[in-house]
Amino acid sequence: MIYEPHMTLGEARELYFRLSNFGNDGGYDERWIKVKVWRMPIWLPNTAGRVKAVKLHDLHHVLTEYPTTWRGEAEISAWEIGSGGLDSYYAGWLLDLMNVAQGLVVNPKGVYRGFMRGRRSLNLFATEFNDEMLQSRVGEYRRRLKLDDPPAPAAAGDTAAFVFWLVISTLTYVVVVMIPFLPLLLLALWILWR
Repeated sequence: MIYEPHMTLGEARELYFRLSNFGNDGGYDERWIKVKVWRMPIWLPNTAGRVKAVKLHDLHHVLTEYPTTWRGEAEISAWEIGSGGLDSYYAGWLLDLMNVAQGLVVNPKGVYRGFMRGRRSLNLFATEFNDEMLQSRVGEYRRRLKLDDPPAPAAAGDTAAFVFWLVISTLTYVVVVMIPFLPLLLLALWILWR
């Protein structure tokens, strides 16, 4: 276990930033973030909405111990969706859906396990981040979110929900990835139908 139950969330988050090479503040103040779609880096604006979501997402990394690798991001994204979704954190929804779709290729078993773990636990997205959270103990929040509960077998409703979110994730991924190519596609169609 990297983030021990006796640590405060603040101490654990500092360690998480250091281990992930995110700098002292996790990059919250940066104007742009780099997201990789496969091996291609894409720079996105670091919007206020994204920062609000990622502050909770970073705490989820600490509490669940999912790493910041491609495989780990797929697992935590599936867990966040399975554990109740991202409420009104729309930037987070988009990134999680994209990560789940990529995870189907790089870590399908991890996506399934993360989603099913989420179905048995809660997440922080029903709340808004505040600095007081950082004074609480990691173990306290793990209990609060039911992360220490033993795994249970998936019910039919869990499997149906998993399939539903896989379809939504895949459709989201296809649409987002196609957007840059849309002008070329429209040009090709125009040329063909002239």
